[in-house]
Amino acid sequence: MGFRYYAVYKPFRMLSQFTKDGKRPLLGELAHFPPDVYPVGRLDGDSEGLLILTNNKALNHALLKPVHGHKRVYFAQVDRIVSDPALQQLREGVCIRINAEDYHTRPADAERISEPELPPRFPPVRFRKDIPTSWIKIGLTEGKNRQVRKMTAAVGFPTLRLVRYAIEDLTIDGMDAGEVRELQEDELFRLLRLGHVGQ
Repeated sequence: MGFRYYAVYKPFRMLSQFTKDGKRPLLGELAHFPPDVYPVGRLDGDSEGLLILTNNKALNHALLKPVHGHKRVYFAQVDRIVSDPALQQLREGVCIRINAEDYHTRPADAERISEPELPPRFPPVRFRKDIPTSWIKIGLTEGKNRQVRKMTAAVGFPTLRLVRYAIEDLTIDGMDAGEVRELQEDELFRLLRLGHVGQ
């Protein structure tokens, strides 16, 4: 059958897995995937956006090992209007807790942006008339557990909505929440800036 590759826009509250865990929705509800396909990396249940599914185990190693430094881009809606000093802190790296230990994040790309064009989230972020929100575009070359949320909280601007927009040149442009697109290997590897990755 060969390798299969899918780009998925994971919806809010869906788990990045196929195995039942409570009552949360699962990836298998989006499409009839081959039984040996699994997600490359994860997005936590409260995050949305780009997820790659494949049965090519080597792709997991190629994308997730920090030494390879593949860029992931996130859109984060945060509490209040993010300040310039906070953005600079994100660019320089901040101290967060990972597995009960202090960890200093790698330098990141971080900029304030206008609200991006995204599918609506259900349920939406709670509107508070007296407390504005703002959006940050963050580019990372690492992916620790809940890293973006921990980073924005560390600089005083907690994340309210988090969407992974891109991995290298593969994006969710034009996709709706819950949409699945099957990709050819050559196209996917070109967008991910990878050479041939075998099993």
